[in-house]
Amino acid sequence: MRIAYLTGTYPRVTDTFIQREVAVLRENGMNVHTFSVRQPDEQQIVGPEQKEEREGTFYLLPPNLGQLAWAHLRLIMQSPGRYIKAVQLAWQTHQPGIKGTLYQLFYFAEAGLLSSQICDRNIQHLHNHFGNSSCTVAMLASALGGFSYSFTMHGPSIFFEPKHWKIDEKIKRALFVVCISDFCRSQAMVFSPYSMWDKMHIVHCGVNPSQFLPATHQGVGYRLLFVGRLAAVKGLPILLEGLRILKQAFPNIILTLVGDGPDRTMLESQTAQLGLGEHVRFVGYKSQAEVRQYLQETDVFVLPSFAEGVPVCLMESMASGVPVIATAIAGVSELVEDGVSGYVIPPGNANLLAERIEALLRNPQLRETFGLAGRSKVTKEFNLSAEARRFCLVLTSSLAGKKEAIRPELKHLRHLQSSQTA
Repeated sequence: MRIAYLTGTYPRVTDTFIQREVAVLRENGMNVHTFSVRQPDEQQIVGPEQKEEREGTFYLLPPNLGQLAWAHLRLIMQSPGRYIKAVQLAWQTHQPGIKGTLYQLFYFAEAGLLSSQICDRNIQHLHNHFGNSSCTVAMLASALGGFSYSFTMHGPSIFFEPKHWKIDEKIKRALFVVCISDFCRSQAMVFSPYSMWDKMHIVHCGVNPSQFLPATHQGVGYRLLFVGRLAAVKGLPILLEGLRILKQAFPNIILTLVGDGPDRTMLESQTAQLGLGEHVRFVGYKSQAEVRQYLQETDVFVLPSFAEGVPVCLMESMASGVPVIATAIAGVSELVEDGVSGYVIPPGNANLLAERIEALLRNPQLRETFGLAGRSKVTKEFNLSAEARRFCLVLTSSLAGKKEAIRPELKHLRHLQSSQTA
């Protein structure tokens, strides 16, 4: 089966789960062609995985004007009626005002180039990650080329502006929709009619547990780790406030921040103002192998975020046997069980965050217990290999016109593929 994968920017160091998903789909026999609207910045290419994927990805921007014009001319000549309907769809789903119209024009131009490439490569289906602008391009490309499309809905940002991104129309036109959690699916259900609900399936993002060695915990801990975008929305100012409280009882405490982002300068300034210069390390983006090494060298992973889907960084930490502390938002509680594999706390509470961190740092047996429970949870329910196979099942069933369970059962996958081959 030949399918296309589209994202806004690929491959990014912050979206390694998509790269892993593509790799597992290929291992399962799918011929996956990767497309991206934009090329990633050089700082996003931190490991061999990203370099290899960048070489094999087709980028819509910057455009080759001759190639772009020829793509649209061919689409018009091949099916003028379909082209006119796609133009009407683009107009119906554009945002008000000059800016909205101009952006929709860009999306439509990109969609023509994408559609032409997909048709030239005899690709059967287009799948897009995230529901914003790249999904608009996917929807329009599908309308131009007459092939099916689907998308993975993550959240939370898409749910802040559902009308802006025409989520209802995208769900309606998609062959199926992948939701990364029950919470995500429930939010999608808010913006779609009941008749659309059965096309929305739950397929988790995941990790390969075998790539993560279980950490061991001994004595009083002092090492904290955060991996992600350096932005206030991740709750990092709260984490720094909590660290200020903790440094009195743990004078050697160290917080390592892996990643980069728009608020790094502000966070560095806050670190200095709180007198935490000796306790916080800003190490920037790191490769997947380097992140795994950091996980081996930490006692507690902390993600006090205000807006998430189901964070893959938590899955990686739990797969490494590291206890986690996260906030009770979105689908986090579907991954982290409070008091079992970590602590789930209300967002924005620095004092409670410090209390939970202290409880784990002082108790190596508790860290070990939480770590083992977390690894078991990820292995059973957020295993990348199993989740990719669930995606395969949803895709093959949908293309065959068959209904599939909201959370697909893997035992049916081999029989379905065999029957389709026959």
